[in-house]
Amino acid sequence: MSLVMTDRALFSADSMISDLVATSPKQMFRDLARTLISAHDLDAKGINCRDVVAAAIERERLGSTGVGNGVALPHARIEGMDRVVAAFARLSEPMDFDAVDGRPVDLVCFLLAPADCGGAHLRALARVSRLLRRQETRQRLRAAPTSEALFAILADDTSSAAA
Repeated sequence: MSLVMTDRALFSADSMISDLVATSPKQMFRDLARTLISAHDLDAKGINCRDVVAAAIERERLGSTGVGNGVALPHARIEGMDRVVAAFARLSEPMDFDAVDGRPVDLVCFLLAPADCGGAHLRALARVSRLLRRQETRQRLRAAPTSEALFAILADDTSSAAA
């Protein structure tokens, strides 16, 4: 499994979904949570899908993580996590996500962080936000034909951003 991010991997090839079919944020969170749990063997740490989805929904109640330009950065802090990990999905159909610019979301980076890890969580959010703020990166992600291509784009951009 290839991993990206110099200070322990944020993305993995196993945490990419190229055309996620989701009709609600809850369904999207469930699919992304399952992807992360599987990719990082989180169930072995006692982390389950229901708790991840509940934490993500609770975080959205504080304010939408739809940051504009079709991008959402939902995130949650989870007991039992030992590092920050992320899943990335391109939605098959844009979804209303109460984004700051009112536009529907089609690119989603879902971050999970340890409950007691504020600094690393915020650094990961900032890094992904900078990456997805670039129009060229968003265009490449929207045009990527496969999950592997999504990972290659994010791996290339994340490693060059880390340099």
